[in-house]
Amino acid sequence: MSKAQRGQSVRDRIKSQREAEKKQEQRKRVVTYATVGVIALAAIGAGWLFAANQSKPEETAQALAPVTIQGDGSAAMGNAGVEAPVIDIYEDFQCPACKQLEETSGATFKNLAAEGKAKVVFHPVTIFPQQMNNGITRANSTRAAAAARCITDGKQWMAFHDKLFATQPEEHLEGFTTDQLIALGKEAGVTAPDFATCVTSQKNAQGHLANSDQVMKAAKLDGTPTVKLNGKDMDQDITFTPSRLRQTVLDAAK
Repeated sequence: MSKAQRGQSVRDRIKSQREAEKKQEQRKRVVTYATVGVIALAAIGAGWLFAANQSKPEETAQALAPVTIQGDGSAAMGNAGVEAPVIDIYEDFQCPACKQLEETSGATFKNLAAEGKAKVVFHPVTIFPQQMNNGITRANSTRAAAAARCITDGKQWMAFHDKLFATQPEEHLEGFTTDQLIALGKEAGVTAPDFATCVTSQKNAQGHLANSDQVMKAAKLDGTPTVKLNGKDMDQDITFTPSRLRQTVLDAAK
């Protein structure tokens, strides 16, 4: 092998070695990117799982705390002797966000009361103005709330309450007709003999609206749902996150 050939061979080996090193470095980078990607995906997955668990609705306990229907149409849920902390829920049966709150945190409110951790008071109000959807939305809300006032049994009231949110009509459509409300009452187990007559006559409508205005002014409501803990507004990030809602109420009880 000539000197020139040997020089060429050395250059070729150096070139091959550099190419091999370059490929090895590229493989390292690919592995590193892949590893980082897996870690990132794992972190995202863990964060999503944590958030999902935080907002996952609770299962409602089999036995609810006693419910007392009050003179203003509200319903107080709580075990005997439990007077604090107090959770006040201001809700409109026609309000979509109120339905969402019921679906997300309704079980938590009920469970806290059943566990003796809080007293929960439900305040049905009509928040929608007459000029909205030609009065359709307000009328739906009023009929539903007036029908709820026809029920004096606490357990039946709560069952009817849940039925109303479960079957809530769209805001722009006429719903909660008296016939529908009577049927919902039967499904909820309402046994009052005058329930159908009370609903059909809507004899509680004006009383509900008058009380609703008073309650909204007294509680300084800007909208529904509004949840107060011991008289102070709760952040919706908390009320719509069952685990945080529970912990906040438990902390208030300490």
